[in-house]
Amino acid sequence: MSKTYYDPADLRNFGKITDWSEELGEKFFDYYGKVFEEGALTAREKSLIALAVSHVVKCPYCIDAYTQDGLKRGITKEEMMEAVHAGAAIESGATLVHGVQMMKKYDKLSH
Repeated sequence: MSKTYYDPADLRNFGKITDWSEELGEKFFDYYGKVFEEGALTAREKSLIALAVSHVVKCPYCIDAYTQDGLKRGITKEEMMEAVHAGAAIESGATLVHGVQMMKKYDKLSH
């Protein structure tokens, strides 16, 4: 039994999502594989992006997977942390920019 809600073993079983929806699962994995192929961005660059997004969406499975992937691709711990900070800055900015909406609503309701 896992000591947390997230069981690291679940990542190894991700492919089993096709068991209950074969067509959609296969389409997802085909798409996922295509996205991470070399293209205008290198697989290394995509791995850093995925690591940053993993932190923004707070997916421990993805964080584990893209930390491992990054290590295999020679991504340094400094590069990983800088990518995480880039994601955090965007997430923070997105939260704070909604403060403008709150300010407008407050001004409208308080007058």
